[in-house]
Amino acid sequence: MPDTPDVRVRMLPYIVAATFFMEYLDTTIIATALPQMAQSFGIGPNELSLGMTAYMLTLAVFIPISGWVADRFGSRTVFGAAIAIFTFASILCGFSQNLWEFTAARVLQGVGGAMMVPVGRMIVVRSTDKTRLMKAIATITWPAIVAPVVGPSIGGFITTYASWHWIFLMNVPFGIAAFCAVMAIVRNEHGAGKRPLDLAGFFLSGAALTSLLYGTEIASHMEANIKVALGFIAGGIVLGWFAWRHMQRAEHPLLDFSNLKIPTYSVTVITGSLTRIGIDSVPYLMPLMFQIGFGLTAFQSGLLLLATALGNLGMKAFTTRILQRFGFRRVSVTNAAIAGCMIIACGLLAPSTPLPVILGVIFCYGLSRSMQFSTLATLAYADISDARKSSASTLWSVAQQMTIGMGIAFGALALRIAAYLRGESIEAAGAHFTLGDFQWAFAMAGVVTLISVQGYRGLARDAGSNIGGGMRQAQAQARR
Repeated sequence: MPDTPDVRVRMLPYIVAATFFMEYLDTTIIATALPQMAQSFGIGPNELSLGMTAYMLTLAVFIPISGWVADRFGSRTVFGAAIAIFTFASILCGFSQNLWEFTAARVLQGVGGAMMVPVGRMIVVRSTDKTRLMKAIATITWPAIVAPVVGPSIGGFITTYASWHWIFLMNVPFGIAAFCAVMAIVRNEHGAGKRPLDLAGFFLSGAALTSLLYGTEIASHMEANIKVALGFIAGGIVLGWFAWRHMQRAEHPLLDFSNLKIPTYSVTVITGSLTRIGIDSVPYLMPLMFQIGFGLTAFQSGLLLLATALGNLGMKAFTTRILQRFGFRRVSVTNAAIAGCMIIACGLLAPSTPLPVILGVIFCYGLSRSMQFSTLATLAYADISDARKSSASTLWSVAQQMTIGMGIAFGALALRIAAYLRGESIEAAGAHFTLGDFQWAFAMAGVVTLISVQGYRGLARDAGSNIGGGMRQAQAQARR
């Protein structure tokens, strides 16, 4: 890339971020519309969860193949097609008349989403010079951080004052605009050589991720049998081991695990996954605590959660400067510790806690969440060569999607464990959660996040310096 990037390159992160926000918002906003949709279809809300599960499992199957498809057919072709499919499927969702039409539309939407996020990230990483990578990654990371927080509030507003159909139909103008921008701006880059599709790896990884994510989906439902959920998760782990063994031996593996030999990449995938599980359990636990433990309505709970969104957005203005000043190692270690402590602090909130204190704790959690996720997303590509960016983006997307589901499952499981230790049977746990159960669940999530601090301590002190991490600190030392 030239030293002075042209306007097109500068616009890329914003275009990709817009598509990411559309996809991430869609996955979180729908939960608030389930009762109204179920009434419209003449079924129970629990039956409608089939549509949500179908979308999630479609992502699990097709995300691993996204890198191969982009290399074969061109990044612009695949990204544009993914946006078009996602937008068209949104129209079908909005006009669905029954459960089966809705489920089929969600499967199609999942195919678009599975290609849209990893390929969009790959396009930005490929097109951005490393001197500007921190800013570009920070731009495309905010949708994943903000959308899960603001989604329930937006969904509640739409279903209250309009109808559930608009949750999907509002994607249409954004999708059309994004598609036109992509066709005009993005270059259609192909991978080096046409490697054959690893069919065995595709089926093994798809089966493993499907089993893992379906198990985590079951675990997130309070009325579900936890033993069944753990069985699916265990099966996914076993299948994942077979997939890993196969791809270690394959000449052209679908997922290239050799990237994990790069320290800055492996720490973001492995240690980062542990961090994300702890942090991502909070958006599941907090609304439940406010409604069950505090006795608030869903709308009141959503308003409180907006403080997290403000923290997420507020940190964006400082992320790059903080990384440039202190470096990736110091920031990841310090901020992971802060995030763990803030998660534990969330569990110490009570109905008697003054509102400013509640908002302050939630806001600070949002700050730490945003900083850690941006740090991980940027550091992942610090030492990845151009030839490896496609495979690195695919594996990163797989890890991110998996840990979102596992964070929710961990929060649900932690609640059940707390209720079980209080005396309820593990099958019945969830029928009567107490405020104390939430305190213990937040404590477990915080401890998981704090444990991950040790992994970041293994980073080199100059990790990420080639993309500007610790730049100002190094310059200050050089002047002394």
